[in-house]
Amino acid sequence: MTHFICKTCGTQFPATAVPPANCPICEDERQYIGWEGQQWTTLAELQSTHHNKIEDEEPNLTGIGTVPNFAIAQRALLVQTPQGNLLWDCISLLDDETKTAVTEFGGIDAIAISHPHYYSSMIEWAHAFDAAIYLHAADQQWVMRPDPAIQFWEGETKTLWDGLTLIRGGGHFAGGTMLHWPADASGAGALLTGDIIQVVSDRRWVSFMYSYPNYIPLPIKKAREIVTAVSPYSFDRIYGAWWDRIVKSGAKTAVTRSAERYIAALSTYRP
Repeated sequence: MTHFICKTCGTQFPATAVPPANCPICEDERQYIGWEGQQWTTLAELQSTHHNKIEDEEPNLTGIGTVPNFAIAQRALLVQTPQGNLLWDCISLLDDETKTAVTEFGGIDAIAISHPHYYSSMIEWAHAFDAAIYLHAADQQWVMRPDPAIQFWEGETKTLWDGLTLIRGGGHFAGGTMLHWPADASGAGALLTGDIIQVVSDRRWVSFMYSYPNYIPLPIKKAREIVTAVSPYSFDRIYGAWWDRIVKSGAKTAVTRSAERYIAALSTYRP
């Protein structure tokens, strides 16, 4: 029995003798079936062909991403605090080298994930570090590999420790979540957004989408809800889902300015 992993989205499935017939996450209109059809791999195969790059983003914030790129190619972020470490978002590959490196940082006390596209091999990570996984209950249907390590939370926010707060913004998914980290190196706060708030190529700006690969915009109402959700929090930086997708300063103003531009653009072309 094998826990197969979808090659397109990176999600790991329950153990089966043969690969699953389909990947519901990729069949959803926010994702897609790979151009060569549904394909599967395993953690063992990934370990033989890929490795993880581990680099500091800033003091007490470490990026972990797979090389060469796999599936959606997001990188996880390890937030290190005096009371424990939180892994923000997740990736499919976990190997002995990564386990050793993360253990040297103090391990992982909990995992929180922005939305189902990044659930990946979250159960492997949780079991390796005896960590709880915090997912918003609105996205429970998208969990492909259920496990007792998963704790579903409800409502608009969840306070963790050392000021870490999970914020439900919705948008891309009903339970779309962001993480507020007040004790970043600058002291001005940082927001870890996955792609609930997407840092775009011009990193002075962000944007919002229902489907990124299929270019389906988010309704104006949903974009406004995301901005409202983060408005009570102070943050000067945003860390998006990929290496270098960072708004390095003025991030809160960038969110407001970007939302205004996004709403104006949709309003202009609305029939």
